[in-house]
Amino acid sequence: MSKERSGGLKLNLRRTFLIGFAFFGILLLWQVYDSWCPTFLTDIFARRMYHISSAELKAGSPDKILNVQWIVGIIMACDNLAALILLPIFGNLSDKTKTPIGKRMPYILVGTLVSAVAFPFIPLFFHYNNVVAMVIMMAIVLMFMMMYRNPAVALMPDITPKPLRAKANGIINIMGYLGGAFATVLGIFLKLSDYINVADEARKLWIIEIPFIIASILMVVSAFVLFATIKENKIAEQIKDEMELGEQMAAIENPVSDDAPMSPANKRMLLAILGAEFLWFMADNAIGTYIGNYVIYYLNSVSSATMLLTIIGGVASVVGFAIAGTIADKIGRKWTISFGLAITVVALIVMCFVVPTKSVVGANGEHAFPKLLFAVWAIKGFGMALVHNCSFPMVVELCSNKKIGKFTGYYYAASMSAQTITPILLGLVFKVTLAWRALPVYATVLFVLSCIVFTALVKNIKAKKLQNAHGLEALDGD
Repeated sequence: MSKERSGGLKLNLRRTFLIGFAFFGILLLWQVYDSWCPTFLTDIFARRMYHISSAELKAGSPDKILNVQWIVGIIMACDNLAALILLPIFGNLSDKTKTPIGKRMPYILVGTLVSAVAFPFIPLFFHYNNVVAMVIMMAIVLMFMMMYRNPAVALMPDITPKPLRAKANGIINIMGYLGGAFATVLGIFLKLSDYINVADEARKLWIIEIPFIIASILMVVSAFVLFATIKENKIAEQIKDEMELGEQMAAIENPVSDDAPMSPANKRMLLAILGAEFLWFMADNAIGTYIGNYVIYYLNSVSSATMLLTIIGGVASVVGFAIAGTIADKIGRKWTISFGLAITVVALIVMCFVVPTKSVVGANGEHAFPKLLFAVWAIKGFGMALVHNCSFPMVVELCSNKKIGKFTGYYYAASMSAQTITPILLGLVFKVTLAWRALPVYATVLFVLSCIVFTALVKNIKAKKLQNAHGLEALDGD
C-alpha cells in the first residue's frame, strides 16, 4: 500500500475487492437460505398438521398458514442460537490461531467446504417430506457458516487501517450483494411458487434443487479465489506502518490498548452500538425471514416478486454502500447511520398501508404485485446500506488489531441474538393477531427504537480527526 499524502491513507482497491469474495459467498448462501427455507418449513409443517395438500391449504385456510409461523420461527431461531454461541468462539480462536496460511483462512476453508456439501440436501429432504433430516441439514449449514463468517468478516479490518474501513466495508458489501444477485436471478426463473402451488404429486425436485447446488458451487469458487489471492501473513507484515498510523487516526477520543482494559466511555459506546444493532437486526431479520411467505400467502402474488424486491433493494444497497464512506467522511459514521435508520423507518411506515391487489394475473390464481413495495424496498435497501456500512467499522474501531476477531464476535453476537429471538416473537404475534400486516408494523416499531437508542446514546466520538485521502487518491490499486 502506498504511504499517505499530507497525513492521509490510501485504500488498496484490488486487495479490498479480493477480500470481498468472502462476502460474495456469505450473501449468496444467505439469500438462497432466507428466500427458500421459511417457505419449506411453512409448507411441510402445515401439511403435516392439517393433512391436506399445500395448494388446498393456501386456497382455503390462510389462518392455518399463520398458525404455523411460530413453529417456523422456532426452527429458524434454533440455528441462530447455535450461531450466537459459535460466533464469539470462532472469533477468539481465530485471533489466537497461527498457521502458514494465516489465522482466518483455515476456518474459512473448512466452513466453506462443509456448508457447501450439506446445503443441497436441504431441498432434497424437504421434497421427500423428511422434516427431521431437513432441519439437521439446516443446522449443519448454519453452524459451519459461523465458522466461516466471523473469520471472513474479520479479514477486512485485519489488513485495513481504521480510517479506511468504512470505504473498504462498502466495497466488500457490494461484492456480497453480487453474490446475493446470483441467488435472486435463480429465484426469478425457478419460481418457488411454481413448486408450492401445485398438487404434491406434480412437484418437480429440480425447481428447488438447482439454486442450492449452484450456490454451493459458487461459494467454493469464491473461497478458492480468496485463498489463492490473499496471503494473510505476508500482507500483515507489509502494512505494519499503515496499521499503526490508522490507530493514531481512530475516530474515538479514548485510545485503545492491548494491555489496558476498555475505558468506561468506550465500553458505554460499544454497548450502545450493540444495543441499537440488536434492535435493527430484530426488525430487518423479521422482514427477511417472512417476506417470502408475506408475498405468497398474504399478497397472493408469484414468488418471483420477492426476487424482484431483492434485486431492487440490492441495487439501492449497492448505491448506498458506494457512497456511504464519502457521506461518513462529511458528517461522521454516527449521523450516517442515524440518517439510514430514519429513511428506513419512513419506508416501513408506507409498507404498513400496503394491501393485496384485486386483479388476478397468474395461471395459479396469483394476484398482481403492489408496485408501491418496489419503492419501499429501494428506500429500505439504501438506508440499511448506510447502517451496515458504518456500524461494523465503529465496533472494531474500539479494539486493537489483536482483538478484531473477538470484537467481530461481539458484533455478530448482537445480530445473531436478534435473529434468534425475532422469528419466534413475530411468529407468536402472527398467531395472536392472525394478520400478515403485523410484519411491517412490528419492523417499524423496532427500527424507531434502534434509531432512538443509537442517536441518543452513541457518544465519545473524536470531534476533530485527521483527513483521509479522497476521491481517486483514496484508491490504491497496487
